[in-house]
Amino acid sequence: MNNPSPKSGILSISPYQAGKSQAGKAATRIIKLSSNENALGSSPLAVAAIKEHLATLHRYPDSGSLGLRETIAKTYYLEASQIVCGNGSDELIGLLVHAFAGEGDEVLFSEYGFLMYQIYTLAAGATPVKAREDNLRTSVENLLAGVTQRTKIVFIANPNNPTGSYITKAELQYLRDKLPAHILLVVDAAYSEYVEIADYSDGLELVKATQNTVMLRTFSKIYGLAALRLGWAYGSAFVADILNRVRGPFNVSALAQIAGIAALQDTDFLEKSRSHNHTWLAWVSAEISKLGLKVHESIGNFVLVEFPTTAKNAKAACAFLMEHGIIPREVGGYGLPNHLRITIGEQTENEALIETLKTFMQA
Repeated sequence: MNNPSPKSGILSISPYQAGKSQAGKAATRIIKLSSNENALGSSPLAVAAIKEHLATLHRYPDSGSLGLRETIAKTYYLEASQIVCGNGSDELIGLLVHAFAGEGDEVLFSEYGFLMYQIYTLAAGATPVKAREDNLRTSVENLLAGVTQRTKIVFIANPNNPTGSYITKAELQYLRDKLPAHILLVVDAAYSEYVEIADYSDGLELVKATQNTVMLRTFSKIYGLAALRLGWAYGSAFVADILNRVRGPFNVSALAQIAGIAALQDTDFLEKSRSHNHTWLAWVSAEISKLGLKVHESIGNFVLVEFPTTAKNAKAACAFLMEHGIIPREVGGYGLPNHLRITIGEQTENEALIETLKTFMQA
C-alpha cells in the first residue's frame, strides 16, 4: 500500500518532547521541575473565574476574544485591534510561519532557540536556519550574517529558552535596524514578566515604531495558566489582519479567555510570583554553583546547569534525580546533551533539589 505524501519537510521533524511528568516508581514525592511552570500555582482570581463559568460550557467562546484583548490593551496600553489571541503562543508561532513562509523560504533563529521555531518551519515546507550563539547567548551579528534573500522571518526568544540568556534593548533595536524591511522580526517574550533588568526589552517599542515586528506573550508562565493554553501576539494592523485570516474561528476557549481576563487583574499574584522567583533563582543558582557545577546566568524562572562529561554527567544526574522523584528537563534535543534545565520550584522543592544534587555529586 502506498501512503499519502506529506508536504516536504514534515518527515524531517523530530516531534517535540515536552517536560516529563513521571519520575521513579519508588519516589514518595514527585517534584516536577521540567516545564517552567509557576512554582506558586495559578492565579487565584483566574481559578475563581473559571469556577463561576462552569455552567456555560455549552456556549461557544467569543471568536475574537474581544473582552480579553480589551483587557490586555488596557493593561499594557496597546491597541486592542492589533492583538491576536491564540491557543498558547505556540499556536501563534505556527500561524506566523504558515502565513509568511513556505517552500523556498528561510526562517532564521539562534542556535539554541525554542524548538517549535524549527518544527513549524519544517511543517510549512520552509527551511530552518540556525545562527551560532556565543557562550549560549544569541549573537545579533551571527543572525545578521545568516540573512539571505530567502529569509522571511527571524525569531528571537528574549529571554531565551532553554538557556535563560537575553539580548539587550540596544541589541534588539540594532537587529531590527539592520534587518531588511521585508523580514518579519518576531520577539518571543514568554518569560518577560519575570525580568527585572533595566536594559531588557520585550520588543514592544519596536512593534509600536515599525510595521514588521511582532511581540509574543503567554499566560502559561507567571500567570500559571499552562493547562488552558493561552497566548497573544501584538503587531501592526496588517500583521494582525493576516493572523486573523488564518487562525481558527474559536481557537481560544471561553474558559481560557475568562481566566486570562481575571489573571491580568490579579496584580497581587503577579508580584508574589515575581518576588518568589527573584529570591529563589538567585539561591538555587548559588547553591548549585557551590557543588562545582556551572550554572548559566538566567533571567527566566529556570536555570541551565552544565555537567561534566565524566561519570557525573547530565544523563546520570537526570537519572539520579528522577529516581528520587525530582524531574528536570533534558535538553539534548536542543544540542545540549551535557546540560539540564531546571525550573525554580517552591522553597521545599528547591531545597530538596539541592540536597539530592549534593548527594549525587558526592557519591
